[in-house]
Amino acid sequence: MATELFSKQQTIQLRHRHIGPSCKVFFSKDPLKIIRAQGQYMYDENDTKFLDCINNVAHVGHCHPDVVQAAAKQMELLNTNSRFLHDNLVQYAKQLTATLPDKLSVCYFVNSGSEANDLALRLARQYTGHHDIITLDHAYHGHITSLIDISPYKFRELPPGSQKEFVHVAPSPDIYRGKYREDHPDPATAYADDVNLLIQEAQKQGRKMAAFIAESMQSCGGQIIPPPGYFQKVAQYVHNVGGVFIADEVQVGFGRVGKHFWAFQLQGEDFVPDIVTMGKPIGNGHPMSCVVTTKEIAEAFGASGLEYFNTFGGNPVSCAIGLAVLNIIKKEDLSSNATKVGNYLMDLLREQQAKHHLIGDIRGVGLFIGVDLVKDRKKRTPAVAEAQYVIYRLKEQNILLSADGPHRNVLKFKPPMCFTMENAKFVVEKIDGILSDLEKGIRVGVPNADSKPVENGVPLTLSGSKRKPPQASVSGLNNSKGELHYTDALQNEETPDGNSNHHNRVAFRQQSSYHSEHDALSCKRIRT
Repeated sequence: MATELFSKQQTIQLRHRHIGPSCKVFFSKDPLKIIRAQGQYMYDENDTKFLDCINNVAHVGHCHPDVVQAAAKQMELLNTNSRFLHDNLVQYAKQLTATLPDKLSVCYFVNSGSEANDLALRLARQYTGHHDIITLDHAYHGHITSLIDISPYKFRELPPGSQKEFVHVAPSPDIYRGKYREDHPDPATAYADDVNLLIQEAQKQGRKMAAFIAESMQSCGGQIIPPPGYFQKVAQYVHNVGGVFIADEVQVGFGRVGKHFWAFQLQGEDFVPDIVTMGKPIGNGHPMSCVVTTKEIAEAFGASGLEYFNTFGGNPVSCAIGLAVLNIIKKEDLSSNATKVGNYLMDLLREQQAKHHLIGDIRGVGLFIGVDLVKDRKKRTPAVAEAQYVIYRLKEQNILLSADGPHRNVLKFKPPMCFTMENAKFVVEKIDGILSDLEKGIRVGVPNADSKPVENGVPLTLSGSKRKPPQASVSGLNNSKGELHYTDALQNEETPDGNSNHHNRVAFRQQSSYHSEHDALSCKRIRT
C-alpha cells in the first residue's frame, strides 16, 4: 500500500497555503485524497476503493504495467529533446499516423491538449493567411490565452464584451436541446447552414476565416454527438472561404467511440479534417500531446522562416509511453471493449429511462455517454440540483461520476477503457436506487454536501477566497410539497462542463420530490 507524507487535514492546509486559489478540488468539504490507482479503480489514504467512471486520461487503465515499464525502461537509457535523432520519435509518428486517413501524415509533438490546440491555430493561420476562428457554443479548447479566446465556456464568464472580434460562435449541434432537434428532417444541414450564415455575415464585415474548430464530440456541451454529415457540410463552407477544419480529439480519441479509432470518423469516410489535435489519453496520464496535419499545411508553417522547437515534445520517454498505449489498445482490443461495454451500459440506462421520469435523454457512443436529467420531459427542464445530488450520493457509495453540459445536469461517463460490464451494472444499480429515493421523497443526507472544508475549525474554500461561493440547496425542506430552492448553483470555476454564465447569478425555484438533511450541495465547476 502506498504511504502518505501528511495527514489529510495537513494536506488540505498545505494546499491552501501553497497552491493557487483558482485551483479547485472535487467534493470540497471532504475532498478525496487519492494515493494510488490501478485499472478502473482509485484508492484513498485509507485504501478505500472507488470506481472511476470519469477518468478518460488513464485511457488504458490507471498505472498500466506496460506503460509503467516502457517509461522506466526508456528513462534508464535516455531522455532528451527531439533535435537528436531517436527511433522512438519516428516509430511513434509512423504508428500514430497509421491510425489516421492518409493525408494526415505530419506530426508535431507537444505536452498538453492546450499546447496542441494553440499550435493548431498557428498552423491554420499561417497556411491560410487569415485570422478569424469559428467555434461552437459551450466549447472548451484549453486554458491558455489563445484558447480562452475561442472557448465560449470561458470567455462568457468574463465581463460583457470579452468576446474577441475575430471569434465567431456557431450553435452547438445538439439535437436534444438545441435549435434543431431530433424531429427536424435534416439537423446536420440546418446546423451547418447556420455556420455558413455566420461566415457570410463575417465576410460582410471584412473578416476572413482561418479555421473552424470543434471537438469531434462535445464534452463541455453535455456529451453532444454531432449529427452525421454535419462536419462534411461545415468543412465545405469553411474551405470555400479559404479556411481549414480542426478536429479536437483531446477528450474523445484513441478508440473511445469503439467502432472507430477517432471520433471524427463517426461522420463518415468522406470526411477528413485538415488538422487533428490529441491529448489526455495519448499518454495514459503522462503529459504529452500531438498535432497531426497535412504535408501542405506543415510546409506552409515551415515556410514562415520560424523554427518550431518544443523542449519536451517528442522526447524518447514520452514516445515510448505513447507506443505502449497504442500497443495496449490493440493487444487488449480496448476499442471492441468500448463498443461492448458501452452498448451494454446504454441498454441498462435506457431501462432506467423507462422507469424514471428524471431521465430525459440517453446519448453516446462507445464509452462516451451522457444521461440528461430533466424535471419535465416535455419541457426538458434541466434537473440541475438532482444531477448534483446523484453524483454526491454516488461518491458516498464509492463511485466517481460527474456532471457536464451548460446546465450541469448531464451525468457523464468516460471511464478508463478497461471498464467492464460488471462495472456498468454496478453503477446503474446504484443510480437506480438514488433516482428511486428522489422520486419517493426519501430523506437521504449527503455528508459532502457543504462546499467548504474546515481548516483550524474555520470553514473556508480551498482557494481561501473570502467570497461565499454560491450553492445549490437540496435540503432543509419543511414544506409538504417538497419544494427545492436552487440558488445560483453554478460557480465560475474551471470545468469543461459547460457555460456557467447561462445560469450563474440566477435563482431558480424548482419542484422536487426529494429531501436532504444537510444544508447545501456544492455545484462547483471543476475541470475534468
